[in-house]
Amino acid sequence: MPDSAEQAVRYFRRHQQLYGDQLILGEPLESSEVSGDKKAVVDRPVTLAEYEEEICHCQKCPLGATRTKFVFGVGSPAADLVFVGEAPGFEEDRQGEPFVGRAGKLLDKILAAIELTRQDVYICNILKCRPPDNRDPLAAEVEQCLPHLKEQFRIIQPKLIVALGRVAAKTLLGVEDSLKHMRQQVYTYEGVEMRVTYHTAALLRNPRLKAPAWEDFQTIRDRYRELAGLPPWQKPEGPASAG
Repeated sequence: MPDSAEQAVRYFRRHQQLYGDQLILGEPLESSEVSGDKKAVVDRPVTLAEYEEEICHCQKCPLGATRTKFVFGVGSPAADLVFVGEAPGFEEDRQGEPFVGRAGKLLDKILAAIELTRQDVYICNILKCRPPDNRDPLAAEVEQCLPHLKEQFRIIQPKLIVALGRVAAKTLLGVEDSLKHMRQQVYTYEGVEMRVTYHTAALLRNPRLKAPAWEDFQTIRDRYRELAGLPPWQKPEGPASAG
């Protein structure tokens, strides 16, 4: 997009954030004329790329000093469906992209089974930097990093959030509960419907979890299509029934 067109899009998006759908013409306001709350909205990033550039050098917790790469997220910036894990692992830290190891490859296969790709959804983690030895996120780390995730949600405006794994789910929801119970519930997070299922790393450790995880992903598929206004999913015809 040409620079002038991109600037126009950014201007009108910020104008809408300030004044809704009413178009106000005239001389631009001086910065002194903008109230504190409205100026804060104007200063907020409009796109994921802008926000990533703003926070990618974050050093608010000790993980900033030990990371190899900042792992912001990947996928469609306008996704209706967002998957959230707990934190980057070894491969994610090395490559700077979430879910790229064995667990990521399995997630790709599951997405393909429900006719989606990484480009159709958005994938991220609560923490943007890898904890040492892949330990669980500390409360102090979550406190610093969770606002980043919330801002990502604000920019993307998804219709459905899926927490992958108990750690991600309990961190977002602030509850201590079993994954078995959480995956049977419908939650709301930041005003968005939220579901919980197994982390794909858990499926690699315990293949017996694949059957209930597949049940979850079928439910996720159907609910996503409903919320996104897509027609109900239809199982592709096999060779025997196609003729």
